Amino acid sequence: MARLSGPKRREKQSNIRAKAKNANASDIRSIKITSNKDKGKVIDVSTSTIRLLYYESILQDTLQASVAFVDAGNSVDSGKTKKSSVEGLPIVGEENVLLKFLDNNDEEIEVTMYVNKVNNVSNDSTKEVVALDLVSKEFLVNEQVRINERFDGPISEHVKVILTDEKYLNSDKDVSQIEDTQGDTNFTGRNKKCFYTLNKLAQKSVPDGGQGISAGFFFFETSEGFIFKSIESFFGQKPKKAFIFNQTPDMKGASVPEGYDGKALTYQYDNKVDAQKKKMMGAYNTRIVTFDTSPASGGKPYNVSYIDSEGKAIETGGKELPKLNEEFDTDDKFTRTVYKVKDTGSLPSGSGTGKEQEQLKKSSDENLEIEKVVNQSIMRYNQLFAAMTTITIPGDFSLHAGDAIWVDTASLQQEVCADDINKVSGGLYIVADLCHYLSQKETYTKMNLIRDSTGRDTSKRKRAISSDTSTPAKSKTAPDVISSFAKRRNFRKGGKYSKVVK
Repeated sequence: MARLSGPKRREKQSNIRAKAKNANASDIRSIKITSNKDKGKVIDVSTSTIRLLYYESILQDTLQASVAFVDAGNSVDSGKTKKSSVEGLPIVGEENVLLKFLDNNDEEIEVTMYVNKVNNVSNDSTKEVVALDLVSKEFLVNEQVRINERFDGPISEHVKVILTDEKYLNSDKDVSQIEDTQGDTNFTGRNKKCFYTLNKLAQKSVPDGGQGISAGFFFFETSEGFIFKSIESFFGQKPKKAFIFNQTPDMKGASVPEGYDGKALTYQYDNKVDAQKKKMMGAYNTRIVTFDTSPASGGKPYNVSYIDSEGKAIETGGKELPKLNEEFDTDDKFTRTVYKVKDTGSLPSGSGTGKEQEQLKKSSDENLEIEKVVNQSIMRYNQLFAAMTTITIPGDFSLHAGDAIWVDTASLQQEVCADDINKVSGGLYIVADLCHYLSQKETYTKMNLIRDSTGRDTSKRKRAISSDTSTPAKSKTAPDVISSFAKRRNFRKGGKYSKVVK
């Protein structure tokens, strides 16, 4: 097939996007930057903004954003002359930036972020293009706070204290989505940063009332506040929206099948399988060797436990977890060994007469069943990435990282049948990464989606879907700045995911 020349290709893509009514430019209401030096000096660069990228991820502790704008030499009144924004405020880092933007369905995001980096994209004698990398306040506070105090009680309560207490992150954001955890876990901060501690606690957390292989939480931020949520709860959600990808790109509503909220503009299903890598990461079976250093251990140097993922009552996204070949079963089925020091020796709170003996007696008590909990969380974290899908839709600011959505695509068949939905790749997914891209011409939302199992479990759908008779089209190309999003949020090599599985 002949390849279209650059101009013709761009024209074709433009025509496709012209049909996508909801992908038109959104409303950037405010990008107000406040000077650190003079709080009364505020500039709004929304009208000169070239692009705005806004990120949420279950693999990142806080929100991130990037703003590129044209900075002319007459932007800021500085006495006798006018200067550029960077020079006149000046922008030196940690400036307060108020972001407010709406999609074409009047869904609004309003967040306050702070300048982390300033980059000059291009410049000439009259103007320059400046890119600001923005982060949440808590991102900066985390770099200057250490935890040394002792904590007693459920992990979920520890998370709330670390987020909101003025000694730690001192956040005023919503923490109502901190899921309750099972049992008490006592620990001392050991001079670690807040986010390091919160992610370590996530690995040790079991949802209140959880059963089976239910250990494993994620800690992250959305525009609605901070989230501390179990993998079990991810897949227990009702899908927030449903999308379909097929041959017809019309987004005006006429060709969207009943039961769906819209069509995906691009769709990519990652069906790569690496059996060796999954075994090495302990996705299906693992063992843990724990060393007990407490005096009460009676000289027992270590304990070995083994756990696998079969036959357990857990919440999954699809019909079933991948089934391994029984031909490779052995008496020692584990494919990964993890070594841990047993979580004992942390003295309980309290002092005064009679408390010392009680403290010494409880100092050897185990905070949690580390042999089970850590093994469970290792497997659940790695199982979570069994299936990965990337879709691009017209800008939709109602969606957030951690949401459950339903995605279907037509089955790859030469002849279209009445029930033409792909039963393997379709179904319930969790939004792992999300990027809203806004420019003066168009708005997109790109999402990396994940789930722990295969097959289309219709019981998770919770609403009827009418069959669609279209076949999938070749994925259209989104803007380059969106395409680079997948590289920024590499699941297997970077971010929080690499920390929890190693």
